[in-house]
Amino acid sequence: MIRQGSLSAAARALGLTQPTLARHVAALEEAVGGSLFVRSPRGLDPTDAALALRPQAEALDAAAASLWRTASGWGAEVRGTVRVTASEVVGARILPAILAGLRSRHPTLEVELVLSNGIDNLLQRDADVAVRMVEPDQQALLVRRVGSIALGLHAHRRYLERHGTPHSLEELDGHSLIGFDRETPDIRAMIQRVPGLTLPRFALRTDSHLAQLAAIEAGFGIGICQVPLARRNPDLVRLLAGRFELPMGVWIAMHEDLRSTPRCRAVFDGLAAGLVDHLSANHVT
Repeated sequence: MIRQGSLSAAARALGLTQPTLARHVAALEEAVGGSLFVRSPRGLDPTDAALALRPQAEALDAAAASLWRTASGWGAEVRGTVRVTASEVVGARILPAILAGLRSRHPTLEVELVLSNGIDNLLQRDADVAVRMVEPDQQALLVRRVGSIALGLHAHRRYLERHGTPHSLEELDGHSLIGFDRETPDIRAMIQRVPGLTLPRFALRTDSHLAQLAAIEAGFGIGICQVPLARRNPDLVRLLAGRFELPMGVWIAMHEDLRSTPRCRAVFDGLAAGLVDHLSANHVT
């Protein structure tokens, strides 16, 4: 509940009903002899007693997750559920074809696909296998770098026919630009990697990369998207290739305890091979 912030959210995360979780919390509070949570406008806030117990609770959670991973590793058949997390664009536009191939080879394999631009904690079992665009720095992870994807400026042919083609970064100021809503440290670092690029005014702002790509494809304006994906659409035109290109690394990661679990190892290896094929087919190293 400390992580989720509310009783209902914690119940959903644990796969329990809200009344059942409430009874467990009440029993724990009776055992420790004091309140663990107090209601506030934000939801449920942990008391000092709850915060003091948090390290031990997280250690128990990690031990239970490790026990589950070890127990589920027995048997050679690739079957059961694997939870995969990836960014919105990769998860929606690249992984489905790879996962279809995996399912064809392993008919009893089930996949939970979570699309998120955040970084799920593999050590806490938020996911089994992750496709990440930043290098994982957690310990106890099995990590494989599969290559990098180039990001570039693109627009639909319809937009360029109406508004013309910019020939310099400075000329972008006169165009409808598609970009982010909130500036994060990663975005600031990206901007600094492009000499001469200043933060423009966006005509469309959204933190969803999938929505940005859809807006580019709809002819709204000029935006950043993955070069290999843009090559799939003959109506998308890459702009200022000599002035703007950002390589984005791609890694596959899972907890090292899962390497002996057939279903997780099959998904890890299958995603890695599929992504290597995707990158090599588009001449990206």
